[in-house]
Amino acid sequence: METLRVLELYSGIGGMHYALKECGIPFQVVAAIDINPTANQVYRLNFPNTPLWNKTIEGITLDDFNKLSFDMILMSPPCQPFTRIGLQRDTADPRTKSFLYILDILPRLCKRPHFILLENVKGFESSSAREYLVKTLMECGYTFQELMVSPTSVGIPNSRLRYFLIAKLSEKKVLDAFSHPAESDSPEKPTVSSPCQPEEEIQRHHVLYKLDTALDVQRKTNQNSDLSVRQIQDFLDPHTDTNMGQFLLPPKMLLRYALILDIVRPTCRRSVCFTKGYGRYVEGTGSVLQCCMETEMECVFRGLDQCSEEEKVQRLMTLKLRYFTPREVANLMGFPQSFSFPEHISAKQQYKVMGNSLNVVVVARLLQLLLS
Repeated sequence: METLRVLELYSGIGGMHYALKECGIPFQVVAAIDINPTANQVYRLNFPNTPLWNKTIEGITLDDFNKLSFDMILMSPPCQPFTRIGLQRDTADPRTKSFLYILDILPRLCKRPHFILLENVKGFESSSAREYLVKTLMECGYTFQELMVSPTSVGIPNSRLRYFLIAKLSEKKVLDAFSHPAESDSPEKPTVSSPCQPEEEIQRHHVLYKLDTALDVQRKTNQNSDLSVRQIQDFLDPHTDTNMGQFLLPPKMLLRYALILDIVRPTCRRSVCFTKGYGRYVEGTGSVLQCCMETEMECVFRGLDQCSEEEKVQRLMTLKLRYFTPREVANLMGFPQSFSFPEHISAKQQYKVMGNSLNVVVVARLLQLLLS
């Protein structure tokens, strides 16, 4: 196979670049483009020989794009206009300006790229931006496949459901090669490749302990019983014990947020999505790890509301709850051991840029699929 010339838009910390390396194809990233200064520092450290453009995409002319003569576009446009917890302003959000500019440029390129891969959050699939994307691709002669994929589909114990579109200038349809596919020939509805477990109707709203209902407990039990997914302990940093103190949740945070923490053990086969707020905020930002295996979580939480604050802290501290380290989050997102951060970048900044990134293994599998 000839060396692919790849344009990496919204390059972030280099997740797409690592996915290219992971899938084993000959390639050259002709330009990586991003305006986030922290992400660019991380990218430059890991890929010092790749041209990195610190400029807005809409500031790049058609002539500049044509000079790059690329065969593939990889892109992960800003997700804020489409995320379920945001305002969902869609194309009215100024942060979609660069993406709309790309769609305007694509039909006018001297040589259209043979391959395109796009990643975004769940919510993009029902957006006006997605409709404009699909319309543009069809007018330009692309065939494409849309999928909703979570890392659990490739055996990684982390839920990070994302929208993907893979497209090529070809008559042949791109086929799905992930676990648990839901067959769909229609481009109007993305394929969901991580099936939902059936819901139990009995006692589904009855809180057992913590804030977990019988349904929550059953869902987590089902996830932890899926042997196609690896255990959390396979992704932990063996050197964390020496500096674990800085990642332990402090007493004040335990008191305030204990009931809403998503707690996992090293033997679990599940964790929730890590967001850019991990390490700063608690609710919905990612799982925390229980380090003391001798303590039963259920015993700690049962009757906790009847204890004094001092007793609550004493109980909760026995679990030894800590944040996953940035290295461990990187492991769960499929980044190789060679990936690293500049020494001066703080843990909070590392969490933030990781939360804006993507799962390398999922993208690598999609690239193999696209190029097969």
